[in-house]
Amino acid sequence: IYISYFSDPMKRENYSEVSEFIFQGFSNFQEHQITLFMVFLALYILTLAGNAIIVTIISMDRHLHTPMYFFLSMLSISETFYTLVIVPRMLASLTGLNQPISLAGCATQMFCFITLAINNCFLLTAMGYDRYVAICNPLRYTVIMDKKMCTKLICGSCAIGLTIATVQIASVFRLPFCDARVPHYFCDILPIMMLSCVDTSIHDIINFIISSLVIVVPMGLVFISYVLIISTILKIASAEGRQKAFATCASHLTVVIIHYGCASIAYLKPKSENTRDQDQLISVTYTVFTPLLNPVVYTLRNKEVKDALRRAVGRKSLC
Repeated sequence: IYISYFSDPMKRENYSEVSEFIFQGFSNFQEHQITLFMVFLALYILTLAGNAIIVTIISMDRHLHTPMYFFLSMLSISETFYTLVIVPRMLASLTGLNQPISLAGCATQMFCFITLAINNCFLLTAMGYDRYVAICNPLRYTVIMDKKMCTKLICGSCAIGLTIATVQIASVFRLPFCDARVPHYFCDILPIMMLSCVDTSIHDIINFIISSLVIVVPMGLVFISYVLIISTILKIASAEGRQKAFATCASHLTVVIIHYGCASIAYLKPKSENTRDQDQLISVTYTVFTPLLNPVVYTLRNKEVKDALRRAVGRKSLC
């Protein structure tokens, strides 16, 4: 079906109207698709299991009923839905079940992906603020970080994600598309805009500005929090006190560095810097590996979570 797109009264061009997209996925790695399927499936199962364990342990163990672990459980839930939006369809495409996705389905996937990705960024910022209050203002911690404040931070993170996702979707899906073959394994913003029949320079600039704000602003807030945290820790007289204070921040700081690092490489790099295969490798990092990082880091590096796991296993053994 052909429609006319009037971007200029003096220029009329016929464009093919696309009603659905087909993901090309990992077509450049045909001989490795079974191996990729097995690896990604194993990582996906570990991610789901790890996040489920974290949420369950935090809800069951009263020692973990604190703002820090409340944010961690919300992050685990958000990461779980984040992977559900992308990974199952990616796994299906690796087995040859590469079904087309409608424009509405693609818009829905992109909307959920953007919302949850931005929500995760600001949840990490909320966790940084929690650590800042706990270490820099411990006497007023329970007053500042009460249930009302925690709820506001969670709702604020979600609201920012929903707002920006709505703007992005409205911008991208107003474009006319000439090609239905998406050079990617899910509906990300840049691969979809590449299929447009018209010049997307303005959209690219808007997308870069939004990505910069979404990544740089929360990352900057976390950086400021940790500058103040470290300066406070260095003033602690005892070595044991300093070590304990650093230990409470180590897990969160590890997740923050890797999370924002991957996001910066993916969305703040020059548009033509990487090839399609390199772009997919970067995408796999933040859609498959980074969600697994959260449960791994917080179970292996966090003493309180490990103690809660031991108590839960002990109760199970007694039963």
